[in-house]
Amino acid sequence: MMHIGLKMTLLSIQVGTPKSYGAADAKELDDRLWTTGFFKAPISGPIRVSETNLEGDAQADLKNHGGVDKAVCCYPKDHWPHWENDLKISLPNGAFGENFTTLGADENQVCIGDLFECGTAVFQISQPRQPCWKLARRWRIKDLAAKVERTGKTGWYFRIIRAGHIEAGSQLVLAERPFPEMTVAYANEVMHQLKHDFAAARRLASCPLLSESWKTTLSARAEKGKIESSDARLKGTSE
Repeated sequence: MMHIGLKMTLLSIQVGTPKSYGAADAKELDDRLWTTGFFKAPISGPIRVSETNLEGDAQADLKNHGGVDKAVCCYPKDHWPHWENDLKISLPNGAFGENFTTLGADENQVCIGDLFECGTAVFQISQPRQPCWKLARRWRIKDLAAKVERTGKTGWYFRIIRAGHIEAGSQLVLAERPFPEMTVAYANEVMHQLKHDFAAARRLASCPLLSESWKTTLSARAEKGKIESSDARLKGTSE
């Protein structure tokens, strides 16, 4: 098991603001008008980290992205060999719409509540990333979001514990691990594969450092037997 001192290299940092693409009258869904902050550009030099965001970054869908619990999206480049072999395409850093492209650990090696120091800032893992249809539309691969979810190669979100400055090429160093049993891989499994394991849902929802949205979803599942649909998130709409 990984321990305090685990390091991930912050290979690149990507930021961007929402922009619109496509045309409202396009016949093909992938060509229709949509607004997204998915297309993020790498930056060089130090960047300011606030309490809720990276300088120069913003999200289009604030209901499902951004906010305190989802301030920074992180994706491990450790998965590149898998995806490039599966998809038969070359992937740049930022390919999954992530702010941080890292190397050195994946979902099996990091946990909910893990505290990472980087530069003068401090970050904490809050939940796995839940892929949505915008990832599929970005690469024009209709089942890509579903594939990412099914494999568990999702990446994760950080909340920002301490504002400061960071720079690509730095190390994200694990400083605290309060819940070593709650790996991001385990959280993904409970949410997406073990939907009828209400005891597991209750156990994960009880983790105090899990994001509020995941606590709400899992608590409703455990207490009311409510199994949420992921169709709208994975398949998207004509918007």
